[in-house]
Amino acid sequence: MPAAAYRRKRHEAAPGSGRSAGMEPVRRVLLVGEGNFSFAASLCGAEGTCVVATCYESEEEVSGCVGAAENIQRLREEGAEVVFSVDCTKLKDCFLPGKREFDCIYFNFPHCGRKAGVVKNRELLAHFFHSSAEVLSEEGEIHVALCNGQGGTPADQPRREWHNSWQIVAVAAGAGFILSSVHPFKAEIIRGYKCTGYRSQDKSFCVEGALNHVFTRSMQLSYCKPMSCEIELENRKVSFQVPQVLVDKINRGFLEPNSNHPVRTLKEKLTAELRQAFLLQDIDSCLPLLHQGQLNGVCHSNIFWIILNPEETPSTEEMSDGLAHAVSFHHVDFCKDKSGWVGVQEGWHISKQYYLRPSILPYAQAIIQREAFLPETLYVISGLVFRKCFITPYSMPVFHEMVFVSAINRGTEKTYIQMLVNNIKTSIHSLCKTVSSIKLSINLQEAMSFETTELNEFAAFESQLSKVQYLICVETDTSDSHDKGSCVGVIRTAHDELGSSELVVVFASLNLDLLAMLICGISDWRMLWTSDNRFLHQFPRGELRLFQSFSLYPPSYVHDVSFWVPDGEQFDEVAFHTIARQVSCETVTSIRLIDSFQQPETGRRSFCYRLTFQCCDKALSRPVVAEMQLLFRKAINQHLRVAVR
Repeated sequence: MPAAAYRRKRHEAAPGSGRSAGMEPVRRVLLVGEGNFSFAASLCGAEGTCVVATCYESEEEVSGCVGAAENIQRLREEGAEVVFSVDCTKLKDCFLPGKREFDCIYFNFPHCGRKAGVVKNRELLAHFFHSSAEVLSEEGEIHVALCNGQGGTPADQPRREWHNSWQIVAVAAGAGFILSSVHPFKAEIIRGYKCTGYRSQDKSFCVEGALNHVFTRSMQLSYCKPMSCEIELENRKVSFQVPQVLVDKINRGFLEPNSNHPVRTLKEKLTAELRQAFLLQDIDSCLPLLHQGQLNGVCHSNIFWIILNPEETPSTEEMSDGLAHAVSFHHVDFCKDKSGWVGVQEGWHISKQYYLRPSILPYAQAIIQREAFLPETLYVISGLVFRKCFITPYSMPVFHEMVFVSAINRGTEKTYIQMLVNNIKTSIHSLCKTVSSIKLSINLQEAMSFETTELNEFAAFESQLSKVQYLICVETDTSDSHDKGSCVGVIRTAHDELGSSELVVVFASLNLDLLAMLICGISDWRMLWTSDNRFLHQFPRGELRLFQSFSLYPPSYVHDVSFWVPDGEQFDEVAFHTIARQVSCETVTSIRLIDSFQQPETGRRSFCYRLTFQCCDKALSRPVVAEMQLLFRKAINQHLRVAVR
């Protein structure tokens, strides 16, 4: 960051960054690898800033550089601390414990010297980031200025080939840092700055097109511990093991009244808009997490099954609150029990077969059976739903669904549906105007015009639940969108739910998470579930805004896995994706079949898949990904019984 810009930030000092009672907070800035100290001198005198300038050479060696002596003298006169013979890869050894908490660390144009290649300079940066992690404050920043092309990010113009760059985002990730900002390093506006050190000489080098890379700490990437959830089910207290991929997504409370999560805001905005056109009743009730029995027409691979342990039976002993003692359930990810590989229908007793709710539709259907149900009233119900699915940026194993249900006079359903969709469109267009210049086009399309292969995960699953008449589709006008068109809602009609020849029931289901992503410009559904406060801080209570990523150009890593499928068994690709989600902590962003083979003699089948690992909110390093890949190979061998090649 240029000195002028840094002075503008002096009032943003973090609490606890060095101060006296009643005084302005002091922001401690550390500069490493200084040459002639001209950059440090440009920062000197900024109000509320304490500068510590260091270099690798001794004072005698540096004093020979042109202008160095004058800059050092100015720094000392301004009260800055100047330290020599400081190794930026061992910063903890250079400062006492009480003086290690720096709010900002600068390393301008790092280089090993002379003709050191990219590999050695990557190693220098890797050691620097690890060292900086030991002396940087929790919310501090690391600024690294690099010459044009060195960083290896899309911000470089022109961009070098990855292997010929310093791969700075991947190097920083190894120490737990993410790239949060990139901007031009404008040497010409930094008063008195003169770059020096070309090939370890007192010579300047070209800084035209140079970029300043700003890094911040990321939350630690860690595996979630197993978790049990306790609920009331059929007048009994029941505990069940939460599927591993859902552990960090259960009981987050995004739709609670005190939440400022964008899905909550979107729900409220939609409800308020529809209330102006319809007699609306918002049903705010606690929906059961578990269903019992089977789902007709739904592929069992798409369901999170919860099975009552065979050795445990419900207790009839009554507790003081009238509930029986807790009954324990376990989670079955891949349709396998203790006796071996079995099918859901043939291997499990219906009385012990439960699943996490995959839809709000059954609750909406139950509403019309109530005595208090009133025709012409639009009932609204919302909550979390859980579905196993393939891995894509817009495919979600958990999301917030919003369902509308109303009974209307037969023959008026098309007019009513168009009116409902028009009000939803008006609300979304109104929200988009306040958020960004991105234009969304919402259309109502007949489901019959789509092939099953064209439907996204949300619409495809909805069509399994019951017949869908219409799709609510959203298209964006951006040329770089991952998915220009996406189904965000479906509409069904039922003619016999009420047993009346005069009424037709209309059901409309919306995927709130997908809608929030499209409106706020969020390109990855995982960001909605991040625990990093920098996400929610962008959405003040009751406001939707264009999301600004705090992790730019995250590194990606590719691994291939080949295996033989057991003879005579159907390969469950959804389970394959679910295992990848689980062992990678949701860091696998795509799985692509790149090769398949069948032995002519035996009929034995082999598949080769390519997995891409990338994290949208946390630092992800190559060694961590390598460990995940090993875990994945073991897991598919254990759960899918494939023979890894």
